[in-house]
Amino acid sequence: MAGILIIAHAPLASALQEFTRHVYGEVPDRLKALDVMAHEDAKVTLERAVEAAQSINSDKGLLVLTDIMGATPANVASRLAHMAEFDGHVRVIAGVNLPMLMRAIAYRSEPLDSATQKAMHGGQQGIIPIGHMGHIDDNKQMEVKD
Repeated sequence: MAGILIIAHAPLASALQEFTRHVYGEVPDRLKALDVMAHEDAKVTLERAVEAAQSINSDKGLLVLTDIMGATPANVASRLAHMAEFDGHVRVIAGVNLPMLMRAIAYRSEPLDSATQKAMHGGQQGIIPIGHMGHIDDNKQMEVKD
């Protein structure tokens, strides 16, 4: 079973982890959250990420879910994925959401690349419009289309 590490701006990572406690009654095995604090040095964040990753890594690898591509959490996740000690068995997905996390948990016993694809697909499927779809014109007024 692959480990799952959530690296996101505080308090998103821990909130997502707490969501799993709500759904499962406890935090699933090999799931950790790493909240990145404002103005935290990236070296410190990377050290904390390595420690967390080592504690949940397995022979099935590690799936890292992060929030915004290009921000510190994603940059740290990317550096983690390229570290020799993890031997290429780390996958990173940016844009974490609850459906993605649920999919990652559900499929993490599959091969790492398969679990990664299913988590990404779950995250995409979880983004759906609800209610009326309107159009915002250049004047920032919403026009409702029937």
